[in-house]
Amino acid sequence: MSIPAATLQALYYTKTASIYDAMHIDRKTDEHYYALGFIEMLCDPLGLNTLLDVGSGTGRSVAFLLDHGRDVRGVEPVVALIEEAEKKGIPKGRILEGNGYSLPFEDNSFDAVLECGVMHHVAEPSRVVNEMMRVARHAVFLSDNNRFGQGSFTARTLKLALHKFRLWNAAMFLQTKGKMYKVSDGDGVYYSYSVFESYDQLHQWADKVWLIPTAPEKPGRSWLHPLITSPHVLVCALKNRQGTPES
Repeated sequence: MSIPAATLQALYYTKTASIYDAMHIDRKTDEHYYALGFIEMLCDPLGLNTLLDVGSGTGRSVAFLLDHGRDVRGVEPVVALIEEAEKKGIPKGRILEGNGYSLPFEDNSFDAVLECGVMHHVAEPSRVVNEMMRVARHAVFLSDNNRFGQGSFTARTLKLALHKFRLWNAAMFLQTKGKMYKVSDGDGVYYSYSVFESYDQLHQWADKVWLIPTAPEKPGRSWLHPLITSPHVLVCALKNRQGTPES
């Protein structure tokens, strides 16, 4: 009997919880710290006082925002990662056990909801985005992969063409022998994902959507920047406050 992908991922993170930070986090080159810096800068101008981090892991985003004086909570499905976060100083209960498919909060509970590197680990990103939009009042932030900005220029163009002709899922089905995901020692279970797949969904909810390339390396030159030039992108979906005209 095959093990479900979500179970495989939970087992992977439980096994590697004690070395998670060493494997995945480098403040000097981590694209998510670039993204968190932008999110932090937007909090005061946009009046974002309460925040929720979906898929908190060992508390990278929660710790960053707490250090900047923000009122932030987290949700994480793997108990071992929550325990590691608390060992690092995250207050007990600040990160709750839960997952992005069903956030344990009422509608419009937070000014902003964010995720860092979560979407390429879930089978149905659109469900997570729906939940993020449900509990967010004013902003949703996605800091995640952009498959169209990864690989050689030929590979990037081919991936974009397959997507445009609606052949990408068929190609992935063949490549993964029907699983639709891959497994690596460095990242566990992962799916092919681009933040641009969530753009239309967020655009319907938000009044404006900003795209910020967050890869530390200098991007290549292209009219399609950042679509085929940046392997990681921060998507900022913003709702105008009631009575506030769009700028």
